[in-house]
Amino acid sequence: MENFEKEYYWEFYLRDNPLTKDDANDCVAEVKTGPKTLRNEDIAKEIKRRGSETEYETILSIVSQHNGIIEENLLNGQSVMTDLCLFTPRIPGAFPSPVAQFNPAVNKLTLDIVPSKRMREALKKVKTISLGRKPEVAGIDLVTDTATGLTDGTITTNDDIRIDGSRIKIAGDEAVVGVFFVTEDGSKTVKVSRRLTQNDPSRILARVPALDNGNYILRIVTQYLQGSQLLKEARIIEYKKVLTVEGGEDERPGEL
Repeated sequence: MENFEKEYYWEFYLRDNPLTKDDANDCVAEVKTGPKTLRNEDIAKEIKRRGSETEYETILSIVSQHNGIIEENLLNGQSVMTDLCLFTPRIPGAFPSPVAQFNPAVNKLTLDIVPSKRMREALKKVKTISLGRKPEVAGIDLVTDTATGLTDGTITTNDDIRIDGSRIKIAGDEAVVGVFFVTEDGSKTVKVSRRLTQNDPSRILARVPALDNGNYILRIVTQYLQGSQLLKEARIIEYKKVLTVEGGEDERPGEL
């Protein structure tokens, strides 16, 4: 009877390396993980599925106690070695002198996690599949005129619009990045000069400038990638729906 060894695969994308600004082609890998992160309950269910005669509740209790003991010892400053990894307490951040005290603004408590020999050997069995460059996910999903509550593309000058999307936060070189309104024929571009009321990866609140009547393309220019990471070059994100200014800045719905 043949002995078939189970095969393991890691699929990964390649994305721009934000640390090497002098090399436009340099990339780093991002592993494509599953849609679900396993938790204690999932581990207990899998142990039960594999034939354990122990009750699920008991298995879950043991797994939770196992984690609790590791946690308690780490909180006491102990290193902990499991079959899979070594946990070691660490305090990063500089201390200005040999008698300096812990400063939460500079120092923090964290852990180094290093794979065990068993895990390192197991990783050698994993095969890799490159999926190429990661698809672009930044985009504008919806624009809402906060003065009227409408999402049909009409906007009110000198009032805020709410921009919902993904990875749209304005970050990077202030001379380049920002929120812009571009006339439909591309002849004029107006940048939002007022400070953004909200500037998050998934939502921006921006004041519409005193635009002339007409149709506009909403354009976001940003170097935001994720967290504190920036792209080497700014990218342009445009809303697919044309925005319209009608009646001028003095004629708002409901006003005389």
